[in-house]
Amino acid sequence: MTFTPKTPYLATDGIVEIYNSSNEFQGIVLIKRKYPPLGLALPGGFVEIEEKVEDACIREMKEEISLDIEIKELLGIYSDPKRDKRFHTVSIVYVCRAYGVPKGADDAKEAMVVKLKELELKKLVFDHGDILKDYLKRFHSYWVSNQ
Repeated sequence: MTFTPKTPYLATDGIVEIYNSSNEFQGIVLIKRKYPPLGLALPGGFVEIEEKVEDACIREMKEEISLDIEIKELLGIYSDPKRDKRFHTVSIVYVCRAYGVPKGADDAKEAMVVKLKELELKKLVFDHGDILKDYLKRFHSYWVSNQ
């Protein structure tokens, strides 16, 4: 008898910080999703078999926002079974750095750079608003104190 484990889907998301040529922070990338659930989201996607999670993040950012990224650090692992209404998905979220203008591709209908003061966390799908709250508390505490 062969044991086949039943586990959640594994995904990775990127909080992609965009910098200009003078190395000044411009904002983060959000996408408009092409497929349900529709709405604004962090770019990301599923890890493929035989793929490291970090490589999946780099690949997904290239596929969805057309940018090469550098992973700065792990923000966290998000595993609430209710975070994705379609099925139980665990996401490993990285903070990333990129230069250039994002362009929506693959599962992203559109990609845009959003300044932190213009973020509308309640408009994001999944638990991406909560993920961004964690990011803002950790890296941009001035933003949290001004809300």
